[in-house]
Amino acid sequence: MVEFILNNKEVSTDLPRGMLLLDFVRYYKNLTGTKIGCREGDCGACTVLIGELQNDEVRYRSFTSCLTPLGNIDGKHVVTIEGVNMSGLNPVQQAMCDNSATQCGFCTPGFIVSLAGFCLSDKQATQQNAIAAVDGNICRCTGYKSIERAAAQVAELMQNRGEEEPIKFVTNNNILPAYFSTIKQRLKSLSLLLNGNLHKANLNSPLPRRERAGEGVFVGGGTDLYVQKHDEMKHTHSHFMFNRGELNSVSKKSNKCIIGPSATVTDLYESEIFKEYFPQFKKQVKLVSSTPIRNMATIGGNFINASPIGDFTIFFLALDATLVLSNGTKKRELPLRNLYKGYKTLDRKPEEFIAKIYFDLPDRNTLFNFDKVSKRTNLDIASVNSAISISMKGDVIKDAHISAGGVGPVPMLLKKTSSYLAGKVLSEELITEATEIAQSEISPISDARGTEEYKRLLLSQLIKAHFITLFPTLKVEELLLN
Repeated sequence: MVEFILNNKEVSTDLPRGMLLLDFVRYYKNLTGTKIGCREGDCGACTVLIGELQNDEVRYRSFTSCLTPLGNIDGKHVVTIEGVNMSGLNPVQQAMCDNSATQCGFCTPGFIVSLAGFCLSDKQATQQNAIAAVDGNICRCTGYKSIERAAAQVAELMQNRGEEEPIKFVTNNNILPAYFSTIKQRLKSLSLLLNGNLHKANLNSPLPRRERAGEGVFVGGGTDLYVQKHDEMKHTHSHFMFNRGELNSVSKKSNKCIIGPSATVTDLYESEIFKEYFPQFKKQVKLVSSTPIRNMATIGGNFINASPIGDFTIFFLALDATLVLSNGTKKRELPLRNLYKGYKTLDRKPEEFIAKIYFDLPDRNTLFNFDKVSKRTNLDIASVNSAISISMKGDVIKDAHISAGGVGPVPMLLKKTSSYLAGKVLSEELITEATEIAQSEISPISDARGTEEYKRLLLSQLIKAHFITLFPTLKVEELLLN
């Protein structure tokens, strides 16, 4: 049984937990404002908000319902376009109307829901932040300028909020329906009910007994799994890891960062630890997908999906991260670099799941960079991506880890290249030599993302770009011409 609040009503269903939220709201609740578009999380026509209790407040994030299984919304508040309707147009809807920001109207519900999510967030009320809230929504009619003007008008609505709690502000000022002010207490009551059911079912261990027995598959955010196996996953016996609080934290112990496998990209983005130790992370994360997908995609899922171009697999390979794998009773540690044995083949037993991820935080002599090249600047998978972690002692490289994706059947740590750099004085010549060694480690193929030759060139350029970014005094011309 899945129990949650759908707009202003409590809902419970015994439909398969693998069923997608999009299908549930349209076909079982007749809430057809949520549109079926790409079914791949790209267009945003099916966007909903999902609210959950966090630090005694309700935090709302935008999700693409076409990739969200019912098993990931247990105990939460789901808001569709119908859930933001008022007696007349609400101010967000009015802004879209005032600025002629809709033509065919198919994408409009998704834009309105995303902007409603901006109003419910604690983000600064700027046009830039309002526009960022709709970065997962595509419109094929307007050319976007009218939508940008509507977003600016919505930002103006929020500029007098000050320190007031967002939900109180939007309900007190008739921006969103008054029932939002009741959701926190209703979620608390629902949480007590669900926890009571868990207790009665004797499911107090980190995983239920049947999950520890290795039955079924583990599901994180599902952002890639449901693209690949949309119909199959509906009836697959799945263990949904997304709602397990013990698996989605980001913490620091001594010089190590410890991440739960169900932590999302947004969790990292909002983490004070990442803000402190990875000052460019805000910029780097914008290269990865869209806001709704970053709200859903889990780090552990990125690793286990084993895509050769998984952005965060490449990110954490350069950090030489370690996984703790568990079958529910026994645990073992495995360096991330040793997880991949071949294309989509892992050193992991079917009953094992990632219990946690950890890595050494960079010290003041360690520099880090991540970059990628894709056909589109944003909202696209990489043709080639790469990351570097490099420790310096003066002008000597103490240690280096360079990773690369899109250049072989698995996400790669370039071991020979990394070893070659260690102990040498940094110079333009050294970097050129390193790119040549990197070419001997990779085996790209020609495909829709580019030819073999193009991918080889991209990797060389990305490695050079790492050093140009981290060491601005290098002679850029010499590097780029070699």
